[in-house]
Amino acid sequence: MTAVLPRLSSLFAAALLLLGGALSAGADQGDPRLDALFDRLHATPDPVEANDIEGTIWGIWMTSDDDKVNGLMQIGVNAMGGEDYAGALRAFTRMVEIAPGFAEGWNKRATVFYLVGDYAASIADIDRTLALEPRHFGALSGLGLVRSALDDEEAALAAFEKALAVNPHMPGARANAEEIRRRLKGRAI
Repeated sequence: MTAVLPRLSSLFAAALLLLGGALSAGADQGDPRLDALFDRLHATPDPVEANDIEGTIWGIWMTSDDDKVNGLMQIGVNAMGGEDYAGALRAFTRMVEIAPGFAEGWNKRATVFYLVGDYAASIADIDRTLALEPRHFGALSGLGLVRSALDDEEAALAAFEKALAVNPHMPGARANAEEIRRRLKGRAI
């Protein structure tokens, strides 16, 4: 694995932690605003606008109508930020137990599993996330990182490409996909 992937995986985790503060009231993956936001995300050529739209999508995904779920989200995000992965795992596990239909609970727990190196558990939770929100570009990109860590280059590339198909404004996913393509091309020679 090249230096790009570990550096970007750290940035991926940091971005997820920072987005914890972008919570808005009464939303989740079923929010009716998402379709229009995804349409705008695809249409805009402006990276600043795309970044704003992406932040709004993350804010919607990270917010539940259940105050207890929102509290667990904040506890888990804070624990992850403090590298208390056991505490984050407890909070996110409780979240998916009480709100199994809340995609971001599964995605956050998948992130913790990735950070502690439990790739099989991370993949299982990413699968749950994508079953609930197939457009979850963060989960798709995360799947690319997990597959890269497992040296499954073809599956990693496919995941990054799916993430970019959903959100073409992901420089980390784009850089990772390009790096994998270079490696795969070198292997074919």
